[in-house]
Amino acid sequence: MDFNFATEVRVRFAETDAQGIAHNSAYLVWFEIEALTIESHVRYLAPARFDDRLTIRCACGDLRGARFRFDYAIDRDGEPVADGWTRHACVDASTHRPTRVPAWLVEAIVSSEG
Repeated sequence: MDFNFATEVRVRFAETDAQGIAHNSAYLVWFEIEALTIESHVRYLAPARFDDRLTIRCACGDLRGARFRFDYAIDRDGEPVADGWTRHACVDASTHRPTRVPAWLVEAIVSSEG
């Protein structure tokens, strides 16, 4: 998969257990999407440890009606650490019923994913 977006994070002490290994819940925080999440999946490939510098790559697609999906790959110096995806839905703020992804968001996704 081609990823057009990447950002870096450093594993914080609060995200680790007594052995200094990142807790599984931290990965979903690193995916960090500000949209209504309806489903998520993480595949853990190697442990991330305290103070590791990780690169998180993201791509958006599978845009249909009210739903869209983000795919992720996390690596440490080129070594795969985890991958996964999240599925999201747009809803009306007052009724919480599904509504089509707004045109401005569709345009932004299409232009950034080229």
